[in-house]
Amino acid sequence: MAGDSRVLMDHNMEIGVTPAQVKKLPKHLREAQISTERTHLISDPAKKPRQRYVQKDGKCNVHHGNVQETYRYLSDLFTTLVDLRWRLSLFIFTLVYVVNWLFFGFLWWLIALIRGDLVHADEEGWTPCVENLNSFVSAFLFSIETETTIGYGYRVITEKCPEGIILLLVQAILGSIVNAMMVGCMFVKISQPKNRAETLMFSHNAVISVRDNKMCLMFRVGDLRNSHIVEASIRAKLIRSQQTKEGEFIPLNQTDINIGFDTGDDRLFLVSPLIISHEINEKSPFWEMSLAQMEKEEFEIVVILEGMVEATGMTCQARSSYLDTEVLWGYRFTPVLSLEKGFYEVDYNNFHDVYETNTPTCSAKELAAKLRDGPLLPQLSLLSPEEKEGEGET
Repeated sequence: MAGDSRVLMDHNMEIGVTPAQVKKLPKHLREAQISTERTHLISDPAKKPRQRYVQKDGKCNVHHGNVQETYRYLSDLFTTLVDLRWRLSLFIFTLVYVVNWLFFGFLWWLIALIRGDLVHADEEGWTPCVENLNSFVSAFLFSIETETTIGYGYRVITEKCPEGIILLLVQAILGSIVNAMMVGCMFVKISQPKNRAETLMFSHNAVISVRDNKMCLMFRVGDLRNSHIVEASIRAKLIRSQQTKEGEFIPLNQTDINIGFDTGDDRLFLVSPLIISHEINEKSPFWEMSLAQMEKEEFEIVVILEGMVEATGMTCQARSSYLDTEVLWGYRFTPVLSLEKGFYEVDYNNFHDVYETNTPTCSAKELAAKLRDGPLLPQLSLLSPEEKEGEGET
C-alpha cells in the first residue's frame, strides 16, 4: 500500500497536481489514477458499480445533510406537510384534530368550573354556560360537536354566557382554518402530479446508431394513459465529473444535451411512443467519443419529461436516467406501432426491445470527416477505420 501511494504521488507530480490539491479531492478520486486529459477523470480500466444520481423511477439520490437553517421548513409549513410520507402525514392529521378538540374541551370545562356549573348543575333556577356539561368528558364531546357542527342537541350553549359565546366564535374560526389546511393538504397529496408520472415510461436503455448518415443518441418515451399530457416537452442533461484546465475538479457537472430545442422537436405530441433523438454534432458532448472511448467514460444521462395533466391542469414531471453501461452502441429500437382495422395498435411488449444494426465504431467527428472526403458506397460509409484497413488488405 505504501508503494502504491508513492507511485501515485509521483504520477500526480508529473501531471502538475500538487499534494494540497490532491487532499481536497474526494476519497474515491484521491485513490484513483488522475488522467493526463484534463477534461475528465478516469479511474481504473475495469468499471466498478457506481451510485446513480437519478434512479430509474425518477427519484434523486441526493440527501441534504448539515442543514443549519431548519426554520426555513417551518416557514413553508404547507409544502413541508405535503412532502411528508403518508404514514407521518396521517399521524399529524389525526394528532392536529385530537389536540385541537382536547384544547377547546379543556377551555369549556374550565369555564364551567370557574362559573360553578359543575357544582350547581342540578340546582333548579341555575343557568349554566352549557347545558348538560357536567364533566371533562362532556366538555370534550361538546368541543367535537362545536367544531364538526354535528349538533346532537343535547348540549347547547346558553345566552347568559358571554365568555362562552366568545369561545364559540374563536373555536368556529380556528376550526375552519384547521379544516382548510389539513383537508387541503390531504387533497394536494392525493392529487399530486407525480402520481401521474407513474404511467409515463422510458426505455430501459438508450442506443447510438446512424440516422441519415449522422450519428444519433436515442431513447424512447411513452404514455400508458388515454388522457394525454398537454404541452409536453423533454430535455436531457449529461452528468459527469470534470476537471478544468486550471485544475479545478467539478463533481457531477451538468451539460445540456440538445434533443431538438432549436428545431422544436423537444415539444412532444405524446399520443403513441416516440423515439427521442439527439444528433451528435459539433456542439454535442459525444462529438469526439468513439466506442472504445465510451467504454472508458463514466457518465449519466438524465432525461426529464414535463407537461400538464389534461384532467387537472397541474404540471407533471417524470424523470429517468441512463448510465454509460446502459447506452448501447450499434442498436435501434424495435417498432411498436402497427396499423389495425380502423386504429393504430401499440404493443408495449416490445417497448424496451432493441436490435443490432450496422454502425461504425469511430466517433461522430471521424464519420463526418469521412463523409466530407468524398462519396462513399453505402456499405462502406458505415465502416470503422479498422474495418476499412481490413478490407483494403483483402
